[in-house]
Amino acid sequence: MKASVSLFFRLLFVLLIILANLAACQKHKAIKEESKDKGMVKQEAVLAEKRGPRAMDELKSTSLPPMGMTREAEERDADFSTEEYGRIYENEFKDAKQNPLSTFSIDVDNASYSNIRRFITGNQMPPKDAVRIEEMINYFTYDYPQPEGNYPFSINTEVSTCPWNKEHQLIHIGLQGKSLNYDDLKPCNLVFLVDSSGSMSSANKLPLLKQSLKLLVDVLDDRDKISIAAYAGSAGLVLSPTPASRKDRIINALERLHAGGSTAGGAGIELAYKVAEESLIRDGNNRVILCTDGDFNVGVSSTGDLVRMIEEKRKKDIYLTICGFGMGNYKDNRMEQISNAGNGNYFYIDNIHEAKKVFVKEMRANLFTIAKDVKIQVEFNPVKVKAYRLVGYENRVMANEDFNDDKKDAGELGAGHTVTALYEIIPAGSAEEVKKTDELKYQETRVKTAAAESEEIMTVKLRYKPPKEEKSKLIEHPVIDRDISLERASENFRFSAAVAGFGMLLRDSKFKGDMTYEAIIDLAKNSKGKDTEGYRAEFIRLIETCALLSK
Repeated sequence: MKASVSLFFRLLFVLLIILANLAACQKHKAIKEESKDKGMVKQEAVLAEKRGPRAMDELKSTSLPPMGMTREAEERDADFSTEEYGRIYENEFKDAKQNPLSTFSIDVDNASYSNIRRFITGNQMPPKDAVRIEEMINYFTYDYPQPEGNYPFSINTEVSTCPWNKEHQLIHIGLQGKSLNYDDLKPCNLVFLVDSSGSMSSANKLPLLKQSLKLLVDVLDDRDKISIAAYAGSAGLVLSPTPASRKDRIINALERLHAGGSTAGGAGIELAYKVAEESLIRDGNNRVILCTDGDFNVGVSSTGDLVRMIEEKRKKDIYLTICGFGMGNYKDNRMEQISNAGNGNYFYIDNIHEAKKVFVKEMRANLFTIAKDVKIQVEFNPVKVKAYRLVGYENRVMANEDFNDDKKDAGELGAGHTVTALYEIIPAGSAEEVKKTDELKYQETRVKTAAAESEEIMTVKLRYKPPKEEKSKLIEHPVIDRDISLERASENFRFSAAVAGFGMLLRDSKFKGDMTYEAIIDLAKNSKGKDTEGYRAEFIRLIETCALLSK
């Protein structure tokens, strides 16, 4: 009897194990099927978005699970992101004896800052190559004095301790463009080229674009002309040149824009320049303003072809401004290259507040160029400097011989603009190792006696052309090291250093030294200044968010 009971319990135990295994298999199969369904949703969603709004509506009416804005949906979107950013190779330290000259073109774009803000406010760290430090620094204005005499800008320099490496120094270079004279404004001929392709259907793309342009219309007057061209869904000339005072007509044209179809970007740009040329205002401000997510895929779509086309058009004094919108398939590297070729500016509009900043508060100044092809060349005194590196501006570095070549294109400076650049310096006498080339066989480098006797740490040289001239003018500005401690440095210096330090942390730069989020927050808070518009306070909140995300 005892043996029969024992056998019964053994069989029962084996049966329970079999049932448990069967249940596990069924659960695994269900998970696999669910994963397969989710994969189908992802694929269908991506294909439908490319086909346009109608396809998206059809997708929502199918029996597949609904696409709500859940955490799962956000992860799905991130998985299928096709955003593109150009690879950034950080500037290295250069030996001041072997490489005494550093040359670069100015950059007043600030798209990178608002783009990385979009990631951070979404509780996500931005891609490293989305972080262009010079654009972060130049998102903010600085308190530089107005230029004197006939010069279109003032040059301001400062030397102090480097916040992320106390053994190094940081040199701050700031340009201040002459403010706009609102009593003597030149009329504007603005051609808006609107991307109305299927990829622009999201709320943060074409709908936000329409609201942004309405803000600009409100600040123009009857001497200004507006045209609207579109490609893809609303292809062709949507609004012929119209006085800005006809706001009702302009807004009605904007409202007719709808998203759909593929993106024939090259043909759209050709049309926009044709309209701008036909309605050209002599001695006025003529500009094409391209609003897009950068996803060109039909027609003249390669970046190289578009750049060459735009380089030809700028010779007719028709400049280009690019305003980027959206996420998911954003093509940052393409738009930055195109704007550089078109003597223009590049902005990223991530919300309606940024639209107000760009189109209402800054657009007038952005449209009026006071100096073109602005280049900076710095010569370092090797008696004072062992090595240096330019912080940011990686895609603006120029060959030293290009500084004196007036045929070489460089950046433009708008009325009232500020431009800021930083150099990190290893002082002469430092024991720190620096990369060098072999000694030359046929010649030798000799430092002049006067260099040893001079208090100058470097000389800043600038070349620029007045807007209607093709021969450049030269300005020279010697810089003295006055040994100012970081605590006594100006708010301009300390705040720009905080922005640069933040950018290096986001890039996980090998040059970030001992910089921490807490140190940047402290540096930024103590140099916030007046901050009338609240941009610097917002910057501090972004650092605080990243500090939490990094834990």
